[in-house]
Amino acid sequence: MYIEMQDKTGQVSEALQQDTIKLLNFAADFIHLPENKEMAITYVLNDEIQEINREYRGKDVPTDVVSLEYEPEDIAFGEDFEMPEELQAELEDFDSFIGELYISIEKAQEQADNYGHRYERELGFLAVHGFLHINGYDHMVPEDEKVMFALQEEILTAYGLTR
Repeated sequence: MYIEMQDKTGQVSEALQQDTIKLLNFAADFIHLPENKEMAITYVLNDEIQEINREYRGKDVPTDVVSLEYEPEDIAFGEDFEMPEELQAELEDFDSFIGELYISIEKAQEQADNYGHRYERELGFLAVHGFLHINGYDHMVPEDEKVMFALQEEILTAYGLTR
C-alpha cells in the first residue's frame, strides 16, 4: 500500500512517520487489503483538526483523528452522461485511493498523558483506528464497536505496539 505522509506541524520525526507507514502496511496485510491501495495521512494541530471536524462531521471541537473514506461509487453523474474513456481510466485509478486521515498531534500527546502510555503508541493507535474507519469499520453501535476495537487491539499487539 502506498501512503502519502504530510506533517503540517513540523513536529513529527521522519522516523515516526516511517514507523507509521510500516504499521499501516502491517495492518493492511492483516485485513488482507489489496496491495494497490493508497491513502494519505496529515499530521495537524488542534485548530486545524477542529476546522476539519466542523466541516466534515459538524462538530466544532478538536478531535484526535478524522477519517475520510473515499468510495468511487459515490460519484454521481447525470442520467444522460456518457463517460469518456479518459475519465473512466482516471476513475479506475481513483478506486485505489481509499481515503485520508488527519491526526492531531496535540490530542495524541494529551491522550497519551491521560492514558499513561507513550506518545508513539497513541499515534499508532490513532493511525490504525482511522485506517480501520476508511476500510469500512465503525463503532456507532455496540456490536460494531466490539468488532472494531478488538481488531485494532489485535493489530497493535501483533505489531508489538502495546500500552
